[in-house]
Amino acid sequence: MMEAVPNVTVMENFQLLGFLGDRERQILQSLIISAMYLAILMGNILIIILIAVNRHLHTPMYFFLLNLSILDLGSTSTIIPKSLSNSIMNIRLISYSQCVAQVFFFVFFVSSDLLLHTVMAYDRYVAICHPLHYASVMKWSSCIQMAGGTLMCCLLNAALHTGTVFSMPFCSNVIHQFFCEIPRLLKISCSDSYLNEIWALLFSTAICLGCFVFIVMSYVQIFTAVFRMPSMANRQKAFSTCIPHITVVFCILLFTSVFTYLMPTSNSPYHLDEVLAVLYTVVPPLMNPIIYSMRNKDVKTALWKLLSFNFGDYPLICMFSIPNPALSY
Repeated sequence: MMEAVPNVTVMENFQLLGFLGDRERQILQSLIISAMYLAILMGNILIIILIAVNRHLHTPMYFFLLNLSILDLGSTSTIIPKSLSNSIMNIRLISYSQCVAQVFFFVFFVSSDLLLHTVMAYDRYVAICHPLHYASVMKWSSCIQMAGGTLMCCLLNAALHTGTVFSMPFCSNVIHQFFCEIPRLLKISCSDSYLNEIWALLFSTAICLGCFVFIVMSYVQIFTAVFRMPSMANRQKAFSTCIPHITVVFCILLFTSVFTYLMPTSNSPYHLDEVLAVLYTVVPPLMNPIIYSMRNKDVKTALWKLLSFNFGDYPLICMFSIPNPALSY
């Protein structure tokens, strides 16, 4: 005789219990998140404009940075505006369809971000270790194919996770997070959630592990080549380009997200989950424009020209060219 699943109801909406506390604390948290979101919008939109209108930045390195800024805008805009509106209006509801869309687009943008960082590591590897072959390897068509392949893979990953999670029955509509996060949804599922999502988890694990191994191998080769450079100035330039990239990928994006999604939800403190969620959802999009672009001499020059209204160097439509990689690194 089959055992009935208790309290299974058709969900019309969920309750997001993010940023709990008294009203004053909620307002303070909302102001902090609003300031961070505004900084994310301003920084990434500025990077997109500078790269789009400046022909000197039409290179593979900045093409991937432009895509990274678009993904960062997408990932934060998927979750932060809804969370802020709920906090400001002192409500906690999110509709079922909004929750589905939030899960799909957030998984898509975050996984695309990780894969794009992997592609950027490959771009750095070719530029530093094989500079003479850079123009033939990192062609415009190759960049488009790598970016398109990243998006297609992540669309599949997002569809797999979203379809698996929302095909399960839910015993509660209370999500202990400020957005529809998959571990929190699995916790309120009535079924054996992790067994049901095993294939999606395996697929995501394969992506993360593959990215991790590829990035590590790329940077082992990069640092080996850097230590062989006779010029100390070239070494410092290479390290200043690569170390921030490693910091974002491993310390903030990869480790916090993997820790969040693999840690059993029944044993994870709510406040720890909230801090980790902020780390891997808000901090990387906030830091990427600073560590990848604002510290870059070419971007600073482009920004100064833009602020000086020197539009002679800013054709709106220009084909991407492949320069000497030594100029970009």
